[in-house]
Amino acid sequence: MARKEKALVQNIKIEAYAAEGKCIAHLEDGKVLFVPNAIPGDVVDVRILKSKKSFAEGKVVNLVSPSPVRIEPFCPHFGVCGGCKWQMLPYELQLQYKQQQVADQLKRIGHVELPPLQTILGSPLQTNYRNKLEFTFCTHRYRTQEELQAAEGEVLAPEPALGFHAPGLFDKVVPIHVCYLQPEPTNTLLKVLREYTEQHQLPYYDHRAHTGWLRNVMLRVARTGEVLVNLVVKSEKKKEREALLEHIYQNVPGITSLHYTINPKVNDSVHDLDVQLYKGKGYIEETLEDYRFIISPKSFFQTNTYQAEALYRVTREFAGLTGNEVLYDLYCGTGSIGIFCSKGAKKVIGIEVVEEAIEDAKKNAALNDLEHCLFYAGDVANICTNEFFAEHGRPDVIITDPPRAGMHEKLVQQLLKMRAPRIVYVSCNPATQARDLQLLCTDYNVTRLQPVDMFPHTHHIENVALLELKG
Repeated sequence: MARKEKALVQNIKIEAYAAEGKCIAHLEDGKVLFVPNAIPGDVVDVRILKSKKSFAEGKVVNLVSPSPVRIEPFCPHFGVCGGCKWQMLPYELQLQYKQQQVADQLKRIGHVELPPLQTILGSPLQTNYRNKLEFTFCTHRYRTQEELQAAEGEVLAPEPALGFHAPGLFDKVVPIHVCYLQPEPTNTLLKVLREYTEQHQLPYYDHRAHTGWLRNVMLRVARTGEVLVNLVVKSEKKKEREALLEHIYQNVPGITSLHYTINPKVNDSVHDLDVQLYKGKGYIEETLEDYRFIISPKSFFQTNTYQAEALYRVTREFAGLTGNEVLYDLYCGTGSIGIFCSKGAKKVIGIEVVEEAIEDAKKNAALNDLEHCLFYAGDVANICTNEFFAEHGRPDVIITDPPRAGMHEKLVQQLLKMRAPRIVYVSCNPATQARDLQLLCTDYNVTRLQPVDMFPHTHHIENVALLELKG
């Protein structure tokens, strides 16, 4: 039976920005229509993908007439690779919509009394701002709808590709020849890899059959000028591996730490695998203000270094440190926020469930000669006992920087029991932050809010909230 064609709505005008990269229009019956990859003022044809009682969702299939604020995207891969989806929107409008998103989500989800939202802090760099990228080798190049239609039903032979996964597809990769997200030597490395692997017929990975050899390549580029590369392969082929790594080292300028990882698993995660050093010192160093940080292949570090400084300065200001406070840094990762704020604290206690991150945090504290920064691996509820408080002191200030899912409700209840005078909540997802603020505001008031843009040309936005204990 043929699949039923979904409804097509023609010549509909996009009215406003909603959230998470989606805009809204209204159908003839008044129902709200959510549409990604459009901007207010566009007139588009939309294919309806989902229709509920009170709203519908669709995708743009044709841009009838562009919004007067549209600009020409700067990247040749725009609209195909899935990254940098807001290139067609001037940066000042991106910031405006992100500020609106934070305000709307905090109000709609949080339902708590809020102070005025401070003006969003834009990124000084809108291109080449990422310090980390990962590219994928794949046997199947992604083909656009235009390519498939031009083939007129002909079965196309698979072509290998090195680039980013196509949006929503685990087994197709968009070949990337020029990427504006990261400075050199990124594009040079892609060119060198593509030419060498094609010349020597090295097999790329097939994500369905789980065959092939080359899987991923990860780059970290620091402001210090140091560059780390980790090549991920499926199995050990010593002769081919050493030849390829040596070719990379000789032909890509600036690499100071070259690694490889053997990943025989089905998934791409390397966090549970051993990363092997081929050449260099095994890590790179980055700076935030006067602080130095060791970054190894598996370390977490904010991917926009320049804006990380801005984000951490806001966090430090909100913390209101005078030199007498005990500061607890939850979800501390490799200790970057706690270390950044350490000069104003009597003691810094960092807590993180990932043991490897805590080991990096201890190294970073030692690198900066910070004896008053202590880091512990484990669950906050298990660590923060009365005995622990007796040894280290109760927190005067808590900084919490959870993942996109926000804080577990048990942790929120733990924070309410700890009753620190100030909590600084750093969030990469204002929606889950709003949910958590609603719970915390039984005992706290939100007194300051500061959005920070870490990822230009995307809908992602960070927000920092200061909570002060009532009474």
